[in-house]
Amino acid sequence: MIDFQRTRARRAGERGFSMIEVLIAIVVLAIGLLGFALLQTTTLRYTQSANSRTLATNLGYSLLDQMRTNRLSAAQYTSAGFTANSLADTACNPSASTDAVAQGIASWQCQVFNALGPSAAATVTFDASGQASVQLSWGERSAIDSENMTTFTASTQL
Repeated sequence: MIDFQRTRARRAGERGFSMIEVLIAIVVLAIGLLGFALLQTTTLRYTQSANSRTLATNLGYSLLDQMRTNRLSAAQYTSAGFTANSLADTACNPSASTDAVAQGIASWQCQVFNALGPSAAATVTFDASGQASVQLSWGERSAIDSENMTTFTASTQL
């Protein structure tokens, strides 16, 4: 009978998980899931930032290619610059102008507005030595203040 009591006492201590063990497991699982959610959010933000930088790079070199193609009128492309929040959706209406440079500038400004948003700004310079530069600035994560602006500059010798 003594063996029966010992076996019964051993089984009583091995009935299963205690409530504290279950709560600790849930807390560990919750911390892991929150970490995974933070990782996903950070990845999404960096992917969006990389996409914006790629678009800005392509747009900057696109305008420089237009200037290179139209070298005699390259100085006119300095009017392609604009300030933040100065373009609107209405700027993307087709131009009735017959001037190829003006149409190219209007099309480029529309592409910048659509790709980088209303907080985008552009500065285009061309000097007498043939040095052309395009600088694009835009707000990451819809930031409009100057502290959170990302800037890309492309330069070339025409």
